[in-house]
Amino acid sequence: MKIAIVTGGSNGIGKATALALGKRGIGVILTYNSYKDRAEEVVSEIEKNKGARAVALKLDLTKKETFGTFAAEVKNKLSEIWNRNSFDYLVNNGGVGGPMTMTDLTDTYFEQILNTNYKGPIFLTKTLLTFMEDNGAIVNTSSSSSNKAFVGYSIYGSLKAALSSWTKYLANELAPRKIRVNAVSPGPTHSNFGDGVFDKYPEFIQPLAAQTAFGRIGLPEDIGNVIVNFLSDDFGWVTAQDIEVSGGHLL
Repeated sequence: MKIAIVTGGSNGIGKATALALGKRGIGVILTYNSYKDRAEEVVSEIEKNKGARAVALKLDLTKKETFGTFAAEVKNKLSEIWNRNSFDYLVNNGGVGGPMTMTDLTDTYFEQILNTNYKGPIFLTKTLLTFMEDNGAIVNTSSSSSNKAFVGYSIYGSLKAALSSWTKYLANELAPRKIRVNAVSPGPTHSNFGDGVFDKYPEFIQPLAAQTAFGRIGLPEDIGNVIVNFLSDDFGWVTAQDIEVSGGHLL
């Protein structure tokens, strides 16, 4: 059985990815930071599939000093549940968002975006690579704002652009191990990202839908299905790519 680690797997795109993996018979280790109950609900839903197994572990991507302990917990669960000492896939999905203009920019906002969306995934990946199988795959969740200058997203978007760039460098470094590294860049997606911005401000949905070729904004499942396919052997000859998953937003 293949095993995947999905950060930020308690809701939104991470949840959709974890559920799609479970349906394909892939074991899932999903992480959460604030919502243990939601994470455990995802685990329960995955395990409704015959033979599927999953576990939820707490992880704060801003606390690099805890990654060693987290890795030890992962190894313990790999042995306990799957009788394995390694895993196959990593989805660096966990992140935070929300706009802030340069005139309002604070150190707190900058550090949170930097540490959660860029520094955290890099150093977590470094830690986990020590017991990741060769011939595996990594998918990083970037954003369409990495190459489209939305007002208020200069910090978020530029750091997502850095994540997309890092994806290519990492793909090159890991090529000798036959580990594929790719990124997906979602467009506007109706999830609880950004503290549920679309539920709080539903009036934003229709204007964004009108800018999209398919006439709606995305759903977490739209992106999760792409991530799972990227991990699969069907994309075994694809690496160092960043694909926008937006339904044709701002074509």
